[in-house]
Amino acid sequence: MIEVTLLTQADCRYCEIAVAVLARVAQDHPMTVRHVGLDTDDGRALATRHGVAFAPGVLLDGEMFSYGRLSERRLRRHLAGRDPRPHVGRGTSGDR
Repeated sequence: MIEVTLLTQADCRYCEIAVAVLARVAQDHPMTVRHVGLDTDDGRALATRHGVAFAPGVLLDGEMFSYGRLSERRLRRHLAGRDPRPHVGRGTSGDR
């Protein structure tokens, strides 16, 4: 089972979208999702360690996957093993 850490902040539309994406993907890929606020000590430490520039940050099994808008297509490809490269940063709008 994959462990997802979702770094979030209040009033974050992309965070809400990430929660929905993870819920859909979890139907096909067993996962646990831990929500960590960027306003907490743990959240700030994780963001600094993994280079999360802004919310939401997504860590898969403790490794940086993305921050900003979470692409469901890229996440599904990654979990299916077709895209072994983690994606960091923006520019995923074409991967809807």
